[in-house]
Amino acid sequence: MATLTPIILLLFSRFLLPYLTTTSYADSTDNNYLNTADLNSSYTLVSENLILNTIDSCWRSNSNWASNRQALARCAVGFGKDAIGGKFGAIYEVNDASDDPVNPKPGTLRYGVIQTQPLWIIFVKDMVITLENELIVNSYKTIDGRGAKVEIAYGPCITIQDVTHVIIHGISIHDCKQGKVGMVRSNEEHVGHRGGSDGDGIAIFGSSNIWIDHCFLARCTDGLIDIIHASTSVTISNNYFTQHDKVMLLGHNDEFTADRIMKVTVAFNRFASGLVERMPRVRFGYAHVVNNQYEGWIMYAIGGSADPTILSEGNYFIGPNNVAAKQVTKRETIDKSWNEWKWRTYKDKFMNGAYFVPSGYGSCAPYYSASQSFVAASAKLVPQLTLSAGPLPCVLGKACS
Repeated sequence: MATLTPIILLLFSRFLLPYLTTTSYADSTDNNYLNTADLNSSYTLVSENLILNTIDSCWRSNSNWASNRQALARCAVGFGKDAIGGKFGAIYEVNDASDDPVNPKPGTLRYGVIQTQPLWIIFVKDMVITLENELIVNSYKTIDGRGAKVEIAYGPCITIQDVTHVIIHGISIHDCKQGKVGMVRSNEEHVGHRGGSDGDGIAIFGSSNIWIDHCFLARCTDGLIDIIHASTSVTISNNYFTQHDKVMLLGHNDEFTADRIMKVTVAFNRFASGLVERMPRVRFGYAHVVNNQYEGWIMYAIGGSADPTILSEGNYFIGPNNVAAKQVTKRETIDKSWNEWKWRTYKDKFMNGAYFVPSGYGSCAPYYSASQSFVAASAKLVPQLTLSAGPLPCVLGKACS
């Protein structure tokens, strides 16, 4: 019997322990990731109903935000922390909502995003931009909608392909359509033939250091956000998602192993009514899904295939009324290999019968660098932390409340 004891302990730790220890995602070497606080110094209490999360606390209380817009670039957290966009470039003003995919006019959004030099792009007035074809964004660009009501809608939308350092903040992206087969300019020197985009709100291909913050996304032909083809170092934060089927895809397909390098932080978002699935759906890479509010779903909330690693931390899950759809998670696989995928729930809050099925063993910590790291808030505070998700009604000379 004594000789069987080590074998029994080994089997217990290998197969059963991960399912019983779902309140911790770290091993003994990961103590830096065990400090989840209700509210710490990086969060700002504004009122009983509103708490500024660690990103918003960095800039929203400053009434002079418009005089130093580029200061926003220091406020990201997570894997997209180093995205600087057009921080070191000039301000470019969009004053014309028209669009020409081949020969864009100065003053239009497309003319700004194709430039080679860094630019911080702002809007001088409210506008709805209906693009004639997909908008291909060059490196070192920020699209900053603060101070105006800006919509990109009813046509093809945004493509971020083979570039780096892009920030998109404070715009509404909705009712996006498939792109047209034809010529599209991607920079000042190059016009290329495009096969027609899929109709995503934002499609990120082979790109790095990307930050999408405080946007509204809904009702697109394909996905709202796709992060594929070995993209990495991405943060998706403070966005409002609604009225859509396939919300967010991380990873191209089950054969595209280059997506193993993908690291994405999904934080402080509000997954609101009318969403079906993929919040997110992950292949191969790593996703830290933290302090998001989920207001029901039709199929599932967090899913994946091809052995991704997912840490769900401090989220607020409100299960749907459908008793057959209470499970947060869904594995897309025909065998039992999912038992070894590292999917963990850590200090999540589950309402209305929602539940998370964990799997795998060993550490699931994000291993952020010192600059990327942040303290997740208690899940019970998530409704206040995500109350301002989506574009903010910023007014010149006043704090963005």
